[in-house]
Amino acid sequence: MHRRSLLALAAASLARPAFAQTWPAERSIRIIVPVAAGGSQDIVARLLARHLTDVLGQTVVVENLPGAGSNIGYEAASRAKPDGYTLLAGSDSLSINRTLFPHLGFDPVDGFAPVARAVRVPQILVVRADSSAQSLEDFLAATRRGPVAVGTPGNGSLAHLLGEQIQVAAEVRWTHVPYRGGALAVNDLLGGSLQGVMINIGAVTDHVRAGRMRGIFVSSAERTKGLPEVPTLAEAGMTGAEAVGWHGIVAPRGTDPGTIARLNAAIGQVLAKPEVAERLAALGLEPVNESPEALGRLIHADADRWAETIRRARIQPD
Repeated sequence: MHRRSLLALAAASLARPAFAQTWPAERSIRIIVPVAAGGSQDIVARLLARHLTDVLGQTVVVENLPGAGSNIGYEAASRAKPDGYTLLAGSDSLSINRTLFPHLGFDPVDGFAPVARAVRVPQILVVRADSSAQSLEDFLAATRRGPVAVGTPGNGSLAHLLGEQIQVAAEVRWTHVPYRGGALAVNDLLGGSLQGVMINIGAVTDHVRAGRMRGIFVSSAERTKGLPEVPTLAEAGMTGAEAVGWHGIVAPRGTDPGTIARLNAAIGQVLAKPEVAERLAALGLEPVNESPEALGRLIHADADRWAETIRRARIQPD
């Protein structure tokens, strides 16, 4: 266990009130996942749940509540009692949804208490292995010659917003084809009806490794361990457009700080397990061990950043 995690546990034990000291002895813990089962966000949540059960000595279960751009699950979690027994598998869409859905009955940014960012989730632009595009320069040149269709997991997804930034910077336009999730976009790319797909790296790592697709770039500042042969966006010739998503855990606003500190430390323990690191690496995802405060700063910074892109491009939800 990391020294920071040990200190966090010790501090939490001294500071938390009697209620928090009993947590989580009373009953099982529920993690609401606001997307359907099978994607990387769901996989990470289930991986955390399984190992948190051992670390915390209490059963941790996952409940999928998909729909409405993740807002069904988000709202359910925001209205849950802040007692540490209901958590939310959060992601970068918390920041995006504040502007994308301006009339929500809850605040996806300030309505939650950050707990831990578990993994970084770089975006990747992929083409079919038989595509003539070997680089971002090739891909952009193709968009200037004729129509190019690029699929994403949906309007307002991080992949969509990144694509808007790239098009503005490169002064090109491609046809954006939004899907309800990434699986259909991946299938259509393999079937030949799309020329590219922008998506989180975990959705296509196996396809790139198997040679069915080619990675044009990853959106992180450094190359990923999962696909080290794929250049970064900066290496591909474009700076200032990096966009890295995340999967992690948040709690309803008002959750006891001692409980949050204990959860953060427990997640740090889980991420340090070799079998967890191996599973994440297989998806191309990178574990992160940060404080709740660091996650809170990220959520607010991304909310400001993506609000500008959403308004400029006049992006509407599906």
